[in-house]
Amino acid sequence: MTPQELALIAAEAASEKKAEDVVALDVSQLLVVTEYFVIATGRTNVQVRAIADEVEEQLRVKGGIKPIGREGAGEDKWVLLDYGDLVMHVFQPQEREFYRLEKLWGDAPRLELAPSVANASHASGSRDS
Repeated sequence: MTPQELALIAAEAASEKKAEDVVALDVSQLLVVTEYFVIATGRTNVQVRAIADEVEEQLRVKGGIKPIGREGAGEDKWVLLDYGDLVMHVFQPQEREFYRLEKLWGDAPRLELAPSVANASHASGSRDS
């Protein structure tokens, strides 16, 4: 599977666990360490953990890959799953606002997500730009 396909699987998996504001960025022209960032928000420690676990499971089952690293487990305010060509970030709202990865990598093109992911991502309407 291509890194883009894996990013789309990760976005869909996050959405299945009710992640908010799911974004997939193509950072391949901006970074040498990875090609895609997928960023999502979970409201609680439990939800952040559930989103990260679901992404890990779906990428294992559908993509045949396991992360080479997982950071933030235990505190669950920000979990990072590193797959080499794909990095998944799952934040609680305060951490996502603090790190502002979408602004930091604002020049990166966004992947078009499935309507079910895009619509679910903005259903809460809780984030301001």
